Amino acid sequence: MTLNFLADAVAAAPAALPSQDEQLYSSLFMFATIFVVFYFLIIRPQQKKYKTHLAMITSIKRNDSVVTAGGIVGKVTKVSENGDLLVEIAKGVEVTVKAQTILEVTDHKSKAVANDNNN
Repeated sequence: MTLNFLADAVAAAPAALPSQDEQLYSSLFMFATIFVVFYFLIIRPQQKKYKTHLAMITSIKRNDSVVTAGGIVGKVTKVSENGDLLVEIAKGVEVTVKAQTILEVTDHKSKAVANDNNN
């Protein structure tokens, strides 16, 4: 009977706790995994989007049709060195727009071709 009691006591004893080194390595592994996931799901796509937007902005030229962040559609009449664009939004109405606020650029000639194909 005594032996059964001792056997039950040994079997019910808690498992050995992990050492502090094992806890440190598992914590570091967890944080590294979280960082990798955030990098591929959030940081990298934002960097790619920024690079394509920057390339689009630098390729803006005269007579391109643009859409601003405010939803204004117009035709570029002048491109300044400091990043400002002069955009004609109606006949005789021109506004100055920062190039960073441009959301979409369509070449004036390609837009005319697209309109001819629709008709």
